[in-house]
Amino acid sequence: MAFRRLLAGGLIGLALVCAATAAFAEDAAALAPAAALNPAAIPIPAPIPVPAAVPAAQAQPGAAYSPGALAATPGAVPIPVVAAPAKPKKIAPPPPPLETALSSDPAPTLTADTAALTAKAADRYAAIEAAGGWPTDIAPLGPHSKGPEVADLRRRLAIEGDLDRAAAEGLRTLAWDADLTAAVKRFQARMGLRPTGIVAGATLKALNAPASVRAQELAASARRLADVTFGFGERYVVVNLPATAVEAVENGAVVHRYAAIVGDVDHPSPQIAAHIAAINLNPTWTVPVSIIKKEIIPRMQRDPGYLAREKIRILDSTGAEIDPKRIDWSTERAVNYTLRQDSGAGNSLGAIRIDMPNKLAVYMHDTPSKRLFGADYRFLSHGCVRVQGVYDLAAWLLDGASGAPLGGAWDKDALVAETKTGAREDIKLTRSTPVIWVYLTGWASADGAANFRNDVYGLDAAADASAGVAPASPFDEALRPAPFAANAQ
Repeated sequence: MAFRRLLAGGLIGLALVCAATAAFAEDAAALAPAAALNPAAIPIPAPIPVPAAVPAAQAQPGAAYSPGALAATPGAVPIPVVAAPAKPKKIAPPPPPLETALSSDPAPTLTADTAALTAKAADRYAAIEAAGGWPTDIAPLGPHSKGPEVADLRRRLAIEGDLDRAAAEGLRTLAWDADLTAAVKRFQARMGLRPTGIVAGATLKALNAPASVRAQELAASARRLADVTFGFGERYVVVNLPATAVEAVENGAVVHRYAAIVGDVDHPSPQIAAHIAAINLNPTWTVPVSIIKKEIIPRMQRDPGYLAREKIRILDSTGAEIDPKRIDWSTERAVNYTLRQDSGAGNSLGAIRIDMPNKLAVYMHDTPSKRLFGADYRFLSHGCVRVQGVYDLAAWLLDGASGAPLGGAWDKDALVAETKTGAREDIKLTRSTPVIWVYLTGWASADGAANFRNDVYGLDAAADASAGVAPASPFDEALRPAPFAANAQ
């Protein structure tokens, strides 16, 4: 009986190891508690044959067993070794679904009429606020919702014009229908959100923003546009910073729109106008003095090998390279030198830089961290603008430019092939293209529809609309020479 128990216990233990599951052990314990276990009821499997070469003592139950003795015996059959199961790899949870989306509206964010249209919309929203505003306690809702909450949603959407007012009155207002889904999607499109037709998350937050906030955003944006002098041409580029989007505009319509990464709240991108003059392939990156002070010097104090790993060289005024060990990193002596990152994989500018000469030394460029374009929050740079479709944008800007390989056009394929050579190259545009970076949290299009984005830099929140005082700027001093900096070109 002891042998049977021992053998049965060993087989059960082996099965547990092979299966590698704690759930099996828990289920077995639940089905056969120790107090009720009847050893006689456990089926005994057929005896395992013992190799002939194994000594009789080793074949006896409970006798000592020596693997070495078995291996040394001629003709012995090795016993298979059961390896411990591999630990399952940790799988990162999937990222949350995106709530934002690039607009599909062919109308540009900024035209020569946007300032006037936005000011007019600001007056309309101020009148809505004066009349009592709209409901700001909308509940999460969807296509299967019904009841008074649906009626409140209908009234909310009708006030801004996303839903016909007749659809917000009468008994049918308590039920969800296709018209209401379409109205929610129109609202989401104006907010830069994915058109899901469901009221939740960012959509719910935007719906419950009071009319006074929307009126302030439109008024503040209109005041900022009043200071802008920009030559709208046949072709131009618009970067709306709160929307983190870049638009290539041609003949009054958006022909390309790209996701962008713009400055964070500590290094906000400025409002600026310039002209794009050239496309730089495989650019080097000269580290700004502000980054040397705030980031490079503290990093080198902790990690002396940082510059070497990042392929950042220290150059003196003659261009001679300086050994980082010669720099006293406990001081700010490093700012007296040029810190330049070599081109190539890992360069902070990626493979393409869009050259737009301006006194603030900002520009648009590629990035090695392309995964960041897939996030809802894209306020992550040090002031410059990273463009997700930078190859497409560069090809559009270079339309008509000569010098492409094999005499062809500078299309995306040609640019990709040229950057893969690793050679530094500057390609001049046939004609310079105007570019403008604006901060529009609210703006109106020609059809009167108002669009809104979050005031990430806090410019609207700091504005004194009643007194007409310009908002306090969070920009660094170097980026604050005027409310709107325009290039002389």
